[in-house]
Amino acid sequence: MAEIVLQRVMKNYGPLYAVNDVSLTVNDGEFVALVGPSGCGKTTTLNLIAGLLPMSGGDIVIGDRVVNDLDPKDRDIAMVFQNYALYPNKTVFKNLAFPLQMRKLPKDQIDQKVRDAAKLLDITHLLERKPRELSGGQQQRVALGRALVRDPAVFLMDEPLSNLDAKLRVQMRSEIKRFHHNLNATIVYVTHDQLEAVTMADKMAVMNGGFLLQYDTPANVFANPINTFVASFIGSPAMSLIPLEGVTSGTDASLRSPEGWELPLSPMNARKAASSTTSKIVLGARHSTLKLHKTQVPGSVPGKVYTVEPTGDVTFAQVFINGAVVNISVEPSVVIHPDEQVFIEFDQERMHLFDAETTMALQAA
Repeated sequence: MAEIVLQRVMKNYGPLYAVNDVSLTVNDGEFVALVGPSGCGKTTTLNLIAGLLPMSGGDIVIGDRVVNDLDPKDRDIAMVFQNYALYPNKTVFKNLAFPLQMRKLPKDQIDQKVRDAAKLLDITHLLERKPRELSGGQQQRVALGRALVRDPAVFLMDEPLSNLDAKLRVQMRSEIKRFHHNLNATIVYVTHDQLEAVTMADKMAVMNGGFLLQYDTPANVFANPINTFVASFIGSPAMSLIPLEGVTSGTDASLRSPEGWELPLSPMNARKAASSTTSKIVLGARHSTLKLHKTQVPGSVPGKVYTVEPTGDVTFAQVFINGAVVNISVEPSVVIHPDEQVFIEFDQERMHLFDAETTMALQAA
């Protein structure tokens, strides 16, 4: 396996930058997910690593080689695509053997590599079948196996689970995670599904508009989003964001709503609010950090229930607070109804404050 280093990588089409000054390091044996909405630049970044697109600027290093000018076949990478790209008229065995035959390996070596890969991925019993006789999950294993037999330095995966149904996606997430664990492989994985990134990756690179916004462990990205985009993109349900105004009175600070209520801030949060470039502040909170009350309690603010979504072990309520829809999780035993007046209590230790002008997370001075 090998380390991957991107240094100020650029890809532009005239005035449009699909990838804009992206720098990151994927350590040897690391699983890194590139995540973001459609058009954010994640697939373009993967294709630049693979050599499928020419770069407009920057450097890409795989192992100890600068690969800017190398063809894809010379970069020691293997790709797994969204559509699996299997040969429909070849058996699974021949699909797995094909890249080795292109390298003119001896027949006995090809046979051994194919059977080793099939055993690792539990597809030995499928070797004589053709792709049309396989389920989506089995085809995905074959696509992984075809990448595996090449023994590459790096695996590049472009939304490999997006064609599967929800149940099979969950199963295949576990399969790919185990694949990574067994091989200690260096994997760069593109997905628009932030849940895939959070559950599978050692690190995640959140992209938007061609820019790399945050690169960290999923736990740190979830707990400390760098701006409102990352906060609202990572997490399911997404972090709720409420636009408010910061006000001070002596040493005390609070957030004021146009509806008239105020939320007093703890000393730590007051220092964060003081670092804002504007009085406009966005309050962010995860559903699990909020408490719903039927009557007002100290530190709570009024809201009106919009919808109620029972999911079995937890119920999600969407509550209007100052015009924003706020997600809150409650016990299934809590009975609430649309249009009901409720009061929401915020956890001062786990709330987030963002500068409404710059969208960046506020830090205590």
